[in-house]
Amino acid sequence: MCICGCSEILIECNHVGCPDSDRMLGELRAAIDTGTSDNAIFVAFQDKYGPTALASPMLTKFNIVAWVMPPALLILGLAGTFLLVKKWRLRTVAMPAVENDPASNDLRDRIRKETEV
Repeated sequence: MCICGCSEILIECNHVGCPDSDRMLGELRAAIDTGTSDNAIFVAFQDKYGPTALASPMLTKFNIVAWVMPPALLILGLAGTFLLVKKWRLRTVAMPAVENDPASNDLRDRIRKETEV
């Protein structure tokens, strides 16, 4: 990527008289002509111009962790929430004993008859 601030790929920088693209293209062509490997060129450009000089970030241990951890934490959080809710649903609550009082039974029967639709 061109570092002049245009956010264009280096070879497509459309600024007239861009001070960075000609110099960077010269460095890139010189490195290619000497037979330097792609990874070595990427590392050299990243060290000299920063990670924004690369169109896509290099695959490093930190980048792998940065891509893997958010989905992994989301899945762990959902699984933990599921297990917690399942545990809560399995709890039983002790119900109070129902009195076998004839007056209460009559009252319940009357309530049932009045609320039937």
